[in-house]
Amino acid sequence: MAALAVAVVTGLAWQRGNGRIRGVRGAAAPGAPQAQASDGVAVDAGPMLTSMELGLPLGQRATLVQFSTAFCAPCRATRRILAEVAGMVDGVEHVEIDAESHLDLVRRLDIRRTPTVLVVGPDGRVAKRASGQPRKADVIAAVGELS
Repeated sequence: MAALAVAVVTGLAWQRGNGRIRGVRGAAAPGAPQAQASDGVAVDAGPMLTSMELGLPLGQRATLVQFSTAFCAPCRATRRILAEVAGMVDGVEHVEIDAESHLDLVRRLDIRRTPTVLVVGPDGRVAKRASGQPRKADVIAAVGELS
Protein backbone atom coordinates (compact mmCIF):
# COMPACT_ATOMS: atom_id res chain seq x y z
CA MET A 1 0.00 0.00 0.00
CA ALA A 2 2.87 2.36 0.84
CA ALA A 3 4.53 1.68 -2.52
CA LEU A 4 1.29 2.54 -4.32
CA ALA A 5 1.00 5.81 -2.39
CA VAL A 6 4.59 6.76 -3.22
CA ALA A 7 4.02 5.92 -6.90
CA VAL A 8 0.87 8.06 -7.06
CA VAL A 9 2.53 11.05 -5.36
CA THR A 10 5.60 10.75 -7.60
CA GLY A 11 3.44 10.52 -10.73
CA LEU A 12 1.39 13.57 -9.75
CA ALA A 13 4.53 15.60 -9.00
CA TRP A 14 6.07 14.63 -12.34
CA GLN A 15 2.88 15.48 -14.22
CA ARG A 16 2.60 18.87 -12.50
CA GLY A 17 6.13 19.89 -13.52
CA ASN A 18 6.01 18.44 -17.03
CA GLY A 19 6.26 21.22 -19.62
CA ARG A 20 6.28 23.97 -17.01
CA ILE A 21 8.42 26.96 -18.00
CA ARG A 22 10.82 27.96 -15.25
CA GLY A 23 13.46 30.61 -14.86
CA VAL A 24 17.06 29.55 -15.32
CA ARG A 25 19.27 29.55 -12.24
CA GLY A 26 21.73 32.41 -12.48
CA ALA A 27 19.81 34.25 -15.22
CA ALA A 28 19.19 37.91 -14.52
CA ALA A 29 15.63 39.21 -14.58
CA PRO A 30 14.70 41.11 -17.76
CA GLY A 31 15.81 44.73 -17.48
CA ALA A 32 17.78 44.07 -14.30
CA PRO A 33 21.35 45.32 -14.18
CA GLN A 34 23.95 42.62 -14.68
CA ALA A 35 25.83 41.57 -11.55
CA GLN A 36 29.41 42.81 -11.30
CA ALA A 37 32.41 41.56 -9.44
CA SER A 38 34.37 43.90 -7.16
CA ASP A 39 36.74 44.77 -10.03
CA GLY A 40 33.80 45.97 -12.19
CA VAL A 41 33.83 42.97 -14.56
CA ALA A 42 30.39 41.54 -15.38
CA VAL A 43 29.68 38.20 -13.69
CA ASP A 44 28.22 35.37 -15.78
CA ALA A 45 24.48 35.32 -15.04
CA GLY A 46 23.57 32.13 -16.85
CA PRO A 47 24.18 30.01 -19.94
CA MET A 48 24.60 31.68 -23.32
CA LEU A 49 23.96 30.51 -26.89
CA THR A 50 25.35 32.07 -30.04
CA SER A 51 23.92 32.17 -33.54
CA MET A 52 26.90 30.06 -34.62
CA GLU A 53 25.92 27.28 -32.19
CA LEU A 54 22.31 27.41 -33.34
CA GLY A 55 23.08 27.64 -37.05
CA LEU A 56 20.67 30.58 -37.45
CA PRO A 57 20.64 34.21 -36.30
CA LEU A 58 19.06 34.93 -32.91
CA GLY A 59 15.60 36.49 -32.94
CA GLN A 60 15.37 40.24 -32.30
CA ARG A 61 13.03 39.63 -29.39
CA ALA A 62 13.61 35.96 -28.47
CA THR A 63 14.68 32.60 -29.83
CA LEU A 64 12.81 29.42 -28.92
CA VAL A 65 15.36 26.61 -28.93
CA GLN A 66 13.91 23.09 -28.92
CA PHE A 67 16.03 20.01 -28.22
CA SER A 68 14.43 16.94 -29.83
CA THR A 69 15.18 13.36 -30.79
CA ALA A 70 13.93 11.32 -33.75
CA PHE A 71 11.50 9.08 -31.87
CA CYS A 72 10.07 11.66 -29.44
CA ALA A 73 6.28 11.93 -29.87
CA PRO A 74 5.84 15.09 -27.72
CA CYS A 75 8.59 16.75 -29.79
CA ARG A 76 6.28 16.96 -32.82
CA ALA A 77 3.54 18.72 -30.85
CA THR A 78 6.12 21.03 -29.25
CA ARG A 79 7.52 21.88 -32.70
CA ARG A 80 4.03 22.87 -33.84
CA ILE A 81 3.42 25.05 -30.75
CA LEU A 82 6.76 26.85 -31.01
CA ALA A 83 6.38 27.42 -34.75
CA GLU A 84 2.94 28.97 -34.13
CA VAL A 85 4.32 31.30 -31.46
CA ALA A 86 7.24 32.30 -33.71
CA GLY A 87 4.76 33.04 -36.51
CA MET A 88 2.48 35.08 -34.22
CA VAL A 89 5.03 37.22 -32.37
CA ASP A 90 7.33 39.57 -34.29
CA GLY A 91 11.05 39.12 -33.65
CA VAL A 92 10.73 35.53 -32.36
CA GLU A 93 12.58 32.68 -34.05
CA HIS A 94 12.23 28.91 -33.53
CA VAL A 95 15.25 26.62 -33.81
CA GLU A 96 15.07 22.85 -33.41
CA ILE A 97 18.25 21.00 -32.47
CA ASP A 98 18.74 17.25 -32.72
CA ALA A 99 19.99 16.33 -29.25
CA GLU A 100 21.75 13.20 -30.47
CA SER A 101 23.84 15.19 -32.98
CA HIS A 102 24.77 18.00 -30.58
CA LEU A 103 25.90 16.21 -27.43
CA ASP A 104 28.29 19.05 -26.56
CA LEU A 105 25.35 21.49 -26.23
CA VAL A 106 23.23 18.88 -24.45
CA ARG A 107 25.91 18.43 -21.79
CA ARG A 108 26.74 22.12 -21.45
CA LEU A 109 23.07 23.13 -21.08
CA ASP A 110 22.16 20.12 -18.88
CA ILE A 111 19.46 18.81 -21.23
CA ARG A 112 18.13 15.64 -19.57
CA ARG A 113 15.08 14.80 -21.70
CA THR A 114 13.33 15.71 -24.89
CA PRO A 115 11.63 17.89 -25.68
CA THR A 116 13.43 20.59 -23.75
CA VAL A 117 12.66 24.18 -24.72
CA LEU A 118 14.95 27.12 -23.97
CA VAL A 119 13.72 30.70 -24.25
CA VAL A 120 16.77 32.72 -25.28
CA GLY A 121 16.92 36.51 -25.19
CA PRO A 122 18.25 38.63 -28.07
CA ASP A 123 21.65 38.74 -26.34
CA GLY A 124 21.90 34.92 -26.37
CA ARG A 125 21.30 34.46 -22.65
CA VAL A 126 19.02 31.55 -21.71
CA ALA A 127 16.22 33.10 -19.63
CA LYS A 128 13.67 30.28 -19.28
CA ARG A 129 13.44 26.55 -19.87
CA ALA A 130 10.85 23.79 -19.93
CA SER A 131 11.31 20.02 -19.91
CA GLY A 132 8.40 18.37 -21.64
CA GLN A 133 5.73 19.85 -23.88
CA PRO A 134 4.93 23.44 -22.80
CA ARG A 135 1.56 25.09 -23.19
CA LYS A 136 1.29 27.73 -25.92
CA ALA A 137 0.08 30.40 -23.48
CA ASP A 138 3.09 29.75 -21.21
CA VAL A 139 5.51 30.14 -24.13
CA ILE A 140 3.88 33.44 -25.15
CA ALA A 141 4.08 34.67 -21.53
CA ALA A 142 7.77 33.69 -21.29
CA VAL A 143 8.55 35.62 -24.49
CA GLY A 144 6.58 38.60 -23.15
CA GLU A 145 8.66 38.64 -19.97
CA LEU A 146 11.82 39.19 -22.02
CA SER A 147 10.63 42.57 -23.28
